[in-house]
Amino acid sequence: MAITDIKEFAHLSEADMEAFGRELDAIRRDVEDSRGERDAAYIRRTIRLQRLLELGGRAVLLGSKYRPAWIAGTAMLSVAKIIENMELGHNVMHGQWDWMNDPEIHSTSWEWDQTGPSEQWKRAHNYSHHTYTNIVGMDDDIGFGILRMTRDEPWKPINLVQPLANIVLATTFEWGIALHDYDAQKQLDSEDEKGLLKSPASRAFARKIAKQVGKDFVLFPALSGPSWKSTLTANATANLVRNLWAYAVIFCGHFPDGAEKFTIGQFETETRPEWYLRQMLGSANFEAGPVMAFMSGNLCYQIEHHMFPDLPSNRYSEIAEKVHALCEKYDLPYTTGSLGKQYLLALRTIHKLSLPDSWLRATSDNAPETSSERRWRVGDSPAVHALRIDPLTGQRRGLRSAMQEARVSLRNAKKEAKRQAKALRRSGDRVRL
Repeated sequence: MAITDIKEFAHLSEADMEAFGRELDAIRRDVEDSRGERDAAYIRRTIRLQRLLELGGRAVLLGSKYRPAWIAGTAMLSVAKIIENMELGHNVMHGQWDWMNDPEIHSTSWEWDQTGPSEQWKRAHNYSHHTYTNIVGMDDDIGFGILRMTRDEPWKPINLVQPLANIVLATTFEWGIALHDYDAQKQLDSEDEKGLLKSPASRAFARKIAKQVGKDFVLFPALSGPSWKSTLTANATANLVRNLWAYAVIFCGHFPDGAEKFTIGQFETETRPEWYLRQMLGSANFEAGPVMAFMSGNLCYQIEHHMFPDLPSNRYSEIAEKVHALCEKYDLPYTTGSLGKQYLLALRTIHKLSLPDSWLRATSDNAPETSSERRWRVGDSPAVHALRIDPLTGQRRGLRSAMQEARVSLRNAKKEAKRQAKALRRSGDRVRL
């Protein structure tokens, strides 16, 4: 099963947990106390850049029947939509800029350029996902209801088609998120099925769809006159590019190996330091330079975002240095890798878990994409290396050391198995001779 005791899994004592939590609280206070004009100038520059790109793209696409204009306009519009979705919409609605008290850049007033209504997204994402992050049975973002992403979820025959479902989800990501949030909104409101447009959630959803579809596929193509067909395809392409990029960023932050899953029992007794640790162990980063970080909404720092979702995104790089140092201090893994590597690991899980459990070798206690504290137990007791101090270096030997030792043991076991298989083949050859 998924992690039921996060302290045992992480090889941390009660005193360790309290100290760990205090240090993370201090990081939060430092950033909150230092927010100021530099941060405000950053978000205002970002808004101006995004609006100029969208305005320029829309203007160029008025002549979209000419191929160079179509390419330039589509590229500008694609970048504008990505920035609005990732660095603006997502982060503004997390309340990262509410401290400015600017009604235009506030989580209560921002409506993003995406199919789903902002209010429904905030209820499903800010509340459900960020409260119950990676808790099996409580966080519906584990696979978004259509993908099996942990062995803690029972296999069903429908899972056989999830490699195809994954492609559909990637290309229509804004619609998938919108429908996911709409369903979550109805559940949170305890609404019964009342028929189309008969509930507040349904009416809000329908209004937003009409606005988005009307803008991208009716209004702006109509303004292009004779170029309306090429403008329509440009808008559809820009939406597709935005969908694929947002999908890749989200999956690289939530589903590579090392992004752990947790049980409801862990949550029921969880302290604030354990909440921090769950966010850290349940998330993954990917390596990015300044441009890629900006284009990802700084969600290349998914670990830091999950720990501090309402701190300004432009500060995540400096927060990441401190969080990484804490991982070194407490011998905890800091899950990161290249964008390509993280996505391929997530893709491997999607394809692997489409198969029945009887076809898989590992369990949810020791699988590469998720594990539990049972992985470190000897019988019913915690493993002997838990909370150990290296006598030579005086350094803590915790979860990261245990994982490294497990990887080495696995490699050695595979080498030994190959050696024995080779010896048996040779022995069989001698017998035949």
